[in-house]
Amino acid sequence: MHSAYPADDTAQSPESVDISALLERGRTLSTPVLRAAVERLAPPMDTVAAYHFGWIDAQGRPSEGDGGKAVRPALALLSAEAAGAAAEVGIPGAVAVELVHNFSLLHDDLMDGDEQRRHRDTVWKVHGPALAILVGDALFALANEVLLESGTMEAGRAARRLTTASRKLIDGQAQDISYEHRERVTVEECLEMEGNKTGALLACAVSIGAVLGGADERTADTLEAYGYHLGLAFQAVDDLLGIWGDPVATGKQTWSDLRQRKKSLPVVAALAAGGPASERLGELLAADAKSSDFDSFSEEEFATRAALIEEAGGREWTSQEARRQHAVAIEALDGVDMPERVRAQLVALADFVVVRKR
Repeated sequence: MHSAYPADDTAQSPESVDISALLERGRTLSTPVLRAAVERLAPPMDTVAAYHFGWIDAQGRPSEGDGGKAVRPALALLSAEAAGAAAEVGIPGAVAVELVHNFSLLHDDLMDGDEQRRHRDTVWKVHGPALAILVGDALFALANEVLLESGTMEAGRAARRLTTASRKLIDGQAQDISYEHRERVTVEECLEMEGNKTGALLACAVSIGAVLGGADERTADTLEAYGYHLGLAFQAVDDLLGIWGDPVATGKQTWSDLRQRKKSLPVVAALAAGGPASERLGELLAADAKSSDFDSFSEEEFATRAALIEEAGGREWTSQEARRQHAVAIEALDGVDMPERVRAQLVALADFVVVRKR
């Protein structure tokens, strides 16, 4: 790892960072390698994966679909620069993390019964559950293949971190599903689940480039702490959007998390708060769990539950938690000797995650 940085490393404030350019760099550098990896898949998995990534439409025609925010690839490239390496060193890590992330989306959409993602029908809805599972499995296998191809010791270290993060991500999804069938989940259990489901892979994204760039374990672990807490902030915002997000912006149904009976942070915090709104919410959710006509609930019934969550303080508590986790993430950056420009960009990305609308 290099500790001496070029003298022309100009100071940059987080406010002056062009986030869209940062995300676009991650997308531009990683997409050709990502496409080449997907092309290795046997038909029809290659075209199904291409549809999922937004490169083609359901009829197989070239498309400019929304491929997601690309936060993870941007973090992986910045991670390499934090270790004093060129951003390009982080490309295999960026692609590997994006492959694992999309493996989880394919499986999650099927498990959750989500029919829309990024304003389009989900893969299982268009191509069926069997192909959604197979393509997810294939992307997971590709991730380690892409990472290990260089055969270097750094690639091996990076693959170990990715594998651990993947296992935690799967743990988190299993916890998420089990919580849907429980009447009560504690705030601590919810944070642990979200730390696994979202924090682990973001933590990996922001350390994997540094590892590929030769960073020592302490540096990689410190960057992971930033990524982990950023992941918790990211998920807290996601939980808010999952109930109160604008469907036009999120690409999901209104009250989407309530429709799935998710024990997300606003719900769990509201149930833990005590008071009349909290108790009424608890009664309604307990009845919902036993209801046979839950799927035919009206908009008003979901709106009532959302209003009770807000009245009990679940919305405000989750907003504060997002800000708290954001602050812890930023503080972790003080433990790494990195160029000021890179630090400003990591801070700006964290700010973006907490104020996003989708």
